[in-house]
Amino acid sequence: MKTFCILSAFALVGKCATTKYTTKIQNLKDSIQIVDSSLVKKYANTITAEELSLHLYAFSSDKHQGRKTGEIGQKLAAEFLKSYYQNEGINSPLGDSIYYQVIPKSFFPKNIESSENVLAYIKGTEKPDEIIIISAHLDHLGLTNEGQIYYGADDDGSGTVAIMEIAQAFKQAKTEGYGPKRSILFLHLTAEELGKLGSDYYTQNPIFPLKNTVANLNIDMIGRVDRIHKENKNYMYLIGSDRLSKELHYLSEKINNTTTNINLDYRYNELDDENNYYSRSDHYNFAKHGIPVIFYFNGEHKDYHRETDTPDKIDYELLKKRTKLIFATAWQIANQENRIKVDKSI
Repeated sequence: MKTFCILSAFALVGKCATTKYTTKIQNLKDSIQIVDSSLVKKYANTITAEELSLHLYAFSSDKHQGRKTGEIGQKLAAEFLKSYYQNEGINSPLGDSIYYQVIPKSFFPKNIESSENVLAYIKGTEKPDEIIIISAHLDHLGLTNEGQIYYGADDDGSGTVAIMEIAQAFKQAKTEGYGPKRSILFLHLTAEELGKLGSDYYTQNPIFPLKNTVANLNIDMIGRVDRIHKENKNYMYLIGSDRLSKELHYLSEKINNTTTNINLDYRYNELDDENNYYSRSDHYNFAKHGIPVIFYFNGEHKDYHRETDTPDKIDYELLKKRTKLIFATAWQIANQENRIKVDKSI
């Protein structure tokens, strides 16, 4: 009987602890208030499949020769992005015409020339010192040994053009008097395929103090459907959303539930995921510095890292829907009253 009472007491304590934790989580969920829902819908609708397609066919074209880090094709791709932001009237944080964060040759392996991250920026109206970074890598693999082009339309042309459309939507909102409260840095990173070197350089040499960076939303392959989801393509993998901030995770889910209703798949966010995707794209260099992240991903497919990853295979309606979710999530983070709270370590 004595033993039973002791075990019952422990069971009661465990139950109380679970109840308290559940209550705390529910309170956190309830505290997330969606901001400007009608405005989010209005400006999200400026993101179109037609423009995403137009941008991606240009970005992943023969002209850019597979965008290998440091080579002429990658330089031309960087110039393409710079010209886009200039034409859209979206400034650089470095000055009127300085859209490049130049990375010296000494930072790369010996056979790689200098390269550059491309940056564009919309200044916040109320809390400009707090920064949200939306990132994707602009580089790819260059040419095969036979001279065929690795087009990299999904990897990561899809993430690149998503940022272009998101930036345009935020710019239009600001022009019409609805600029984000926090600043947004649109960050096109080089040398991801070499081991996340562009984001490594940025976090070692940040344009804005890392302590002021609220979150990083990183986009790496969101234009295709993997084998697992070929029967239901309304999905996207989210990785890292709860690793450093429960608030970011629940905010992301709440935004999805009130906007796009994509099936958010977290299987690759498991701590024992054998693919280790959490550490394989640029968001990881931000997470290492305690910055909450979300990695948006459609999973690998048969054309991954092959010359057959071409723009004609992108599902542009699906790319539009996924891009709208990322835009709406960024809008919420940029405009809610308090910055995202960090509650975990990496």
